[in-house]
Amino acid sequence: MRPFVLFGASHLAALLVISLTAVGLVWLVRRHPATATPTRYGLALALVGLAVAVLVLERRAGTSWAYLAPLHLCDAAILLGVWALLTRHRLAIEILYFWACAGTVLALLTPDLGHDFPHPHFLSYFSLHGAVVVAALLLVAGLGYGPRPGAVWRALLWTHVYAVAVGVVNVAFGTNFLYLCAKPLAPTPLDWFGPWPVYLLVGSFVALGLFTLLALPFRRKAGPGRGPSA
Repeated sequence: MRPFVLFGASHLAALLVISLTAVGLVWLVRRHPATATPTRYGLALALVGLAVAVLVLERRAGTSWAYLAPLHLCDAAILLGVWALLTRHRLAIEILYFWACAGTVLALLTPDLGHDFPHPHFLSYFSLHGAVVVAALLLVAGLGYGPRPGAVWRALLWTHVYAVAVGVVNVAFGTNFLYLCAKPLAPTPLDWFGPWPVYLLVGSFVALGLFTLLALPFRRKAGPGRGPSA
């Protein structure tokens, strides 16, 4: 199998497919509102199906359950995405939007992958991460559930609460979820943030900056009143 090439032909093609899918679904639900509900449910079903398929694939390859626990931010975003798509819970949508567009997008741009297309790891990685981003954009740009006032601080608070909980798991089981204990082996933006634990602090400020930028287009817009308000 060929090794993964950052911004190689396969990588760029995957990013293009994800972008076109997001644009297409946003256009669909905005142009034809009657398709919104089946599109939400269909995307939620696709996320569940992809997640199950990846678990089965990894287990057959001998990957341990400790590694497969959905505790990395992008993995947690899959579960959050399913919940947000099914319930349109406003807090869930806000957190999903910031996690997907600030975190998952970076994971798509700088993936921690060893194999290129058509290796199953390549396909599963971009399918799942891409579906998370598509779900966030569908809910926010397609259905109009933009972040409300204070969403940046709420999302940042829950991100840190989640990180603390995952940190406890890392200490208890010797894992490295969220890369709290060490940076990933592949090149990532974390390499620019200094050594451990400096990169964790820098990452928090970067997250605040990215969340703030992502919220700017919605500063003067109120979200629709047709969904759950919690």
